[in-house]
Amino acid sequence: MIVYGRNVATAYLQQPQKVRKVYVQEGFRDETLNRLLHQVSLPVTFCDKKQLDGMANGLHQGIVLEVEDYRYVPLSHFWQEENSFLLLLDHIEDPHNLGAIIRTAEAAGVDGVVLPKDRSASINATVVKTSVGTTLEVPICQVVNLRDTIQALKEHGYWIVGTTLSANSQDYQTIDYCGKVAIVIGNEGSGMSRLVQESCDFLAHIPMYGKVNSLNASVSAGIMIYEVLRQRRIYEQNQKQ
Repeated sequence: MIVYGRNVATAYLQQPQKVRKVYVQEGFRDETLNRLLHQVSLPVTFCDKKQLDGMANGLHQGIVLEVEDYRYVPLSHFWQEENSFLLLLDHIEDPHNLGAIIRTAEAAGVDGVVLPKDRSASINATVVKTSVGTTLEVPICQVVNLRDTIQALKEHGYWIVGTTLSANSQDYQTIDYCGKVAIVIGNEGSGMSRLVQESCDFLAHIPMYGKVNSLNASVSAGIMIYEVLRQRRIYEQNQKQ
């Protein structure tokens, strides 16, 4: 897999075993990255800008890396996590949305992200770039069937909360997110599929007060993530009193 950009390169060079080759633009002057490159034993090829432009499908900022393909974790990776907090992405198709969600998940300490194999963005260079390299830090699981995955999560103690604008949903702030929980974020256009929605324990909506009736998937994910953190922080504080 080819990845690029200074933030991404910084993240990967801190885990050099995942890097195969490094391509750097002639005259590259980033002191932090140049120092990292000196510290790791990796083959470095100097190129002109045109060569790097041909390798990267985006703004490379003077550095391109050839890295190992992304390694997804199995769903069982999350079984033993106490009070685990997962994100289930129901066919998020835009790699920029996926990357932004993973970046927020890493910032908030989410335990993992689950996404389907079909009709969904997978971990590619665009996702890695948008996530500023946090794909290396967040365990990500790729599954065949989300409905079956939800059933397996329930059997291991997870409560499933789906985000939707349907009439039978409740305000997202009225749901208790303490304990093992998985939040489902639906597709950018159609939202959650019917079967996934029917599998959820709770359905939540984020109130809309303007003329638009929905939010970008990554924005919705961010709001839900930080509501979970807010409630858990309050719970922990109450437990200490």
